[in-house]
Amino acid sequence: MAIQPLCSRMTELGWIAVGAIVAILGALRAAFSPCGQSMLASLTPYAEAARGSRWVVTSVSFSIGAVIAGACGGVIWGGVGSLLPAGGWRLVAAAIALALALVIDATSLRRRLPLTKRQVNEDWMVTYRGWVYGVGFGAQLGLGFITLVACAAIYATFAIEFLSGSIVAGAAIGVTFGAAKAASLLPAGWARDRHSLLGLHRRLLTLEPWSIGAVAVAEVAAVVIVVGAMR
Repeated sequence: MAIQPLCSRMTELGWIAVGAIVAILGALRAAFSPCGQSMLASLTPYAEAARGSRWVVTSVSFSIGAVIAGACGGVIWGGVGSLLPAGGWRLVAAAIALALALVIDATSLRRRLPLTKRQVNEDWMVTYRGWVYGVGFGAQLGLGFITLVACAAIYATFAIEFLSGSIVAGAAIGVTFGAAKAASLLPAGWARDRHSLLGLHRRLLTLEPWSIGAVAVAEVAAVVIVVGAMR
């Protein structure tokens, strides 16, 4: 499929690249949020064995739910954005959205997040089979905005999906976001007993400052790409 320009100087591939940069780091940053740490503690081989479930089945189901939901969200945002007229205004709006996300995530303003504080229902884990709550939790987190939002980069991801004005670009960014959400569960696979679970949380606490910086770097890179496309 040929890559067509969607506004004056940004191709579909360009929108996907910008969206993917903030989507990946935004999704991974969520692992350091209270919801993310709770998820890592709850969906481990150690916890799944206690519930009579297999971690591999639950984690694969979680990944499928996250990727499909991310794709569906991207299709919706991209589809709605495609209804608006094309033009350079999309790049301007994208630059503003990314700059605002950078200001929030790189300063103390990030403490005002999340705007959405809802978490997944942990009662599902004692009510349903592992693959059921795996898909359900993955889908909720893959959509991104119906559970706790850890950083402004996630909102910027939705903005890029919308401003791309492309269902294909929106879907690609959404799949990337969902896949990154799924990947954030992988460290839980090493927590096979109480000792390794505590070690996992200690590592998360150690890496949290680095995750904040990584999100800011990703947003700077995205801004540079968008501003460069305006020239």
